[in-house]
Amino acid sequence: MNIERDSNYELEQSEKRKKNRKTKSAFYQSVWRWHFYAGLIFAPFLIILAFSGAVYLFKPQIESFLYNNQFYVQQADSEAISANEQLAKVSEAYPDSTVTSVTNYEEANRTTEFAISDQGVMKTVYVNPYNGEIAGEIETDKKFTEVFKKLHSELIIGGTVANRIVELAACWAVILLVTGLYIWWPRNKASIWGTILPRITSEGRTFWRDMHAVPAFWLSVFLLILIATGLPWSGVLGEQINRVATSTNTGYPDYAQSWAEKPESVVKTKDVAENVPWAAENLDVPLSVANGYVPLSLSDAAFIAENEKIEKPYTITMPQGDTGVYTIATSHSTPWDDATLHVDQYSGAKLTDVRFADYGLLAKSITVGIALHEGRLFGFMNQLIGLFVCMGLIGLIVSSFIMWKKRKPEDRVGAPPKAKDKKVSRTVFVIMLIFGVLMPLVGISIIIVYILDRFVIQKFEPLRKWF
Repeated sequence: MNIERDSNYELEQSEKRKKNRKTKSAFYQSVWRWHFYAGLIFAPFLIILAFSGAVYLFKPQIESFLYNNQFYVQQADSEAISANEQLAKVSEAYPDSTVTSVTNYEEANRTTEFAISDQGVMKTVYVNPYNGEIAGEIETDKKFTEVFKKLHSELIIGGTVANRIVELAACWAVILLVTGLYIWWPRNKASIWGTILPRITSEGRTFWRDMHAVPAFWLSVFLLILIATGLPWSGVLGEQINRVATSTNTGYPDYAQSWAEKPESVVKTKDVAENVPWAAENLDVPLSVANGYVPLSLSDAAFIAENEKIEKPYTITMPQGDTGVYTIATSHSTPWDDATLHVDQYSGAKLTDVRFADYGLLAKSITVGIALHEGRLFGFMNQLIGLFVCMGLIGLIVSSFIMWKKRKPEDRVGAPPKAKDKKVSRTVFVIMLIFGVLMPLVGISIIIVYILDRFVIQKFEPLRKWF
């Protein structure tokens, strides 16, 4: 009897082990299928983001080289002329234009930048601060690095749809990394080869699998940081982050606007000013009190900036209309020097004054993260690390494309087959929906894919076979 009982027990355990193996295999198959399709759809956009981001990282060096004559002048022995005198030179050279902002730099041999609207065309005019001569002009949208910035944020075509596609690609990149790590995770006591080191001597699909999976493992943390620090700019998730910061009092504090009555307008700082830190973009713009006083001059605004110890480079945005304000802002390379001031254009009174020290915990973290994302947090080394990560991402996509081509049948996409265990498939689908709750655009895209798969692809035999 004992022998029979032991035999039954071993048989039960063997069946359980088989069932567990089947469940794990089905789970792996489902995750791999999601990973495959996400990569296939969003790989082209991720290459665009990585390439454009890698170029934009080196904006200071690229612009200094391309626009050397506009950016730099021979430093004179005499002191710089006043901001008012420089403004007069610009107004004389561009009589039909409107000056919108002025940016002052710390370097003694750097020109002053005047942003102007010249018959509807936005231009940057560069002024020698020692004699007021115009060193040159550049149409803002035609700057070399602006092209890559537009490519990175809105695929050059611009508009809400392009911006949402970029956000969607970035969010799906997070899922690609998470699902990829699960697929990579060793299922047994495998050697380090093929796990944390690639089998370089191998050939074919094994070689390309290692060239994809192993670097992805080492780059995963850096890629997640790079993606996470870029998402605060996104249209949907960025707004959610902003709401979280506001509701938890971890953005800018309430007393940031306590210099005067709370503004009645709904105009945000990012809508009227340049060079504004992320944490202050949604500050309400207060109103100047138009009480018959003569408006302050640009030199007066520059004096206020110096007196308030605003670190250069800072931008002074001109008032718009009789109740507009001067906005003095710097999104500094060292985030702790960030500042955003709204100043009454008549009295010079500070209506808003927000510095890095005033930010809440979330706003501080995001501000530092943005500086890291843009490659300006710790200088050239930050740029090199960003370049390495961007090039690594492109390498991962190229290796995945080669893997796909090697295993893809001629007449089909070559996707991993569906898991036969429907319970497992539903479980993985629910997990994906959780990602969708955290990242709304992902959730919408998952629902669209489900509807297409359920009611279109599965209903048409040629499509079903091809996929």
